[in-house]
Amino acid sequence: MILDLFAGPGGWSRALSVLGIRDVGLEWDAWACKTRAAAGQLTIRTDAALYPTWPFVGRTRGLIASPPCQAWSMAGKRLGLIDQPLVHQAVSDLAAGRDTREALLGACRDVRSLLAAEPMRYLHDLNSVGEPEWVAMEEVPDVLPLWKQYAVILRRWGFSVWTGILNAADYGVPQTRRRAILLASRIRMAQPPAPTHAQVAEPESLFGPGRARWVSMAQALGWGATDRPVPTVCAGGGPGGGPEPFPSGSRKTLVNARDRGTWTPRPGGVALLDDRENRAASAPQLTANAHRWSWSLRSNNQANATVRSIQEPAGTLFFGHRSNECTWVAEPAATPPENAEPPAVPEPIRITAREAGLLQTFPANYPWAGNKGQQFSQIGNAVPPLLAGHLLAPHLGVSLNPNDFTLAA
Repeated sequence: MILDLFAGPGGWSRALSVLGIRDVGLEWDAWACKTRAAAGQLTIRTDAALYPTWPFVGRTRGLIASPPCQAWSMAGKRLGLIDQPLVHQAVSDLAAGRDTREALLGACRDVRSLLAAEPMRYLHDLNSVGEPEWVAMEEVPDVLPLWKQYAVILRRWGFSVWTGILNAADYGVPQTRRRAILLASRIRMAQPPAPTHAQVAEPESLFGPGRARWVSMAQALGWGATDRPVPTVCAGGGPGGGPEPFPSGSRKTLVNARDRGTWTPRPGGVALLDDRENRAASAPQLTANAHRWSWSLRSNNQANATVRSIQEPAGTLFFGHRSNECTWVAEPAATPPENAEPPAVPEPIRITAREAGLLQTFPANYPWAGNKGQQFSQIGNAVPPLLAGHLLAPHLGVSLNPNDFTLAA
């Protein structure tokens, strides 16, 4: 089997299913488990730190681990950095067969910090029978020193190991999400997958294939039948399922703009991304007084929030706290005519779960469970399936077609 220790709503599992393979996920969050069940993914609802390893010994081909990142993330208090020496100690002890987790946990500032050491408990016990064949692990960039400690131990056990920071945008994800990655294998040279995209498109040359330009939010969401895309309308409900926080005037502005032909839906709900001829033919003519907006995504409510144009990839999506809400913000796309009254700028519009999922490369109809807050929390914590697919395909000996991720239902 392929074992995913912190399976979440199924980022890794989604990638494996597209590649034609299933895994078994361990996950404790009830709503993530409901999402996984609705998506048809095998799940054991449990705390990976408490579950025994013996059911997997002698049966595990691959081990996947994306420990919860809240203790380390820039979006949180980052107490994991304070706890880092304790986590390193736990990894060292578990690699030697000594379980000192209880004592170390009592000294941690954030109880979630020690979860980053849990994969070593499984790896130690699986290694006793020469398993797994390969390992793939992912975390926020600050965890890279810990992955390097894992690498030293795994090399001692006969693995080839690569560790480093990868940018999801370099693999076709419409988000500049940087993550610390560990790849290890007993049977092949461990190395990162070749990037398929770049900030500036690179043509094919004698030295290798070219790279497409980073995928923009407009492309991923199917906005932009004309040159001024607009977001979809947030259809009611705050992050906890409460009332819609934005004024009806904003929704009216967006509805009017959308009705003027800013995007063309593909049958089945997936937008046309490359058919420019059809897009131009379907867009109605605009009157001279019609006003257009230029939209950007703001990553959170803080003063230094990342703001990206719809024509760029999103910044890293953070959710789970009110200050981490992502919102669409608008500004006039053109100077209004002389003597005309300046238009009222629409209020920010919260990103929808469907939009956030698409920016993580989940399909539009992915069955997110729970209220808005629970859905956003799952989405923000997930591994982008397209990135996961690039990481896993070489280990599985299969080829990856990115279109299977962007268009598959």
